[in-house]
Amino acid sequence: QVQLVESGGGLVQAGGSLRLSCAASGRTFSIYTVGWFRQAPGKEREFVAAIKKVDGNTYYADSVKGRFTISRDNAKNTVYLQMNSLRPEDTANYYCTADSTRTLVVGKLPRNYDYWGQGTQVTVSS
Repeated sequence: QVQLVESGGGLVQAGGSLRLSCAASGRTFSIYTVGWFRQAPGKEREFVAAIKKVDGNTYYADSVKGRFTISRDNAKNTVYLQMNSLRPEDTANYYCTADSTRTLVVGKLPRNYDYWGQGTQVTVSS
């Protein structure tokens, strides 16, 4: 089993920045990819970004490309999501997730991931 704990959410004005953290514990050696998804009220959970553990390759949704940066610290078993130039439409509950199944392909659907954190709320005011 893998446990994921997010932190770093909060309230920020449009144009501001936040950094989310995802700390993993348990069978972390089994993780191939760590991703971030978000879900706003009344909307489906959507892919935000992902990073491959082995090579550090990163993947982003078009809506956040150029504004968000995902990074990892393998020694600390922690993945970060640096969010800059935040917009009101970025308001959502952000979830960290881990894939322990796919070695080569990075999934962009919730069903592609095995483990989920409890989520952290990000609110961007206009």
